[in-house]
Amino acid sequence: MAMSVAMGVLLILLGLAGLAATAGTVVLLIRDGMGRIPLEPPTKDWTAGTLPSRPYATLRRI
Repeated sequence: MAMSVAMGVLLILLGLAGLAATAGTVVLLIRDGMGRIPLEPPTKDWTAGTLPSRPYATLRRI
């Protein structure tokens, strides 16, 4: 009988730990923005000699 009480306490503690982990995961996902990547703020292009601030492939709009 003593063993079943200890097993019951252990199961309750494991269940509470699982609930805490699930709640923590949900809170972190909500604080993180649900996995959305925020847009980078626009910055003015710069040059260093003849080297542009962006890759040459993105400069085709010129």
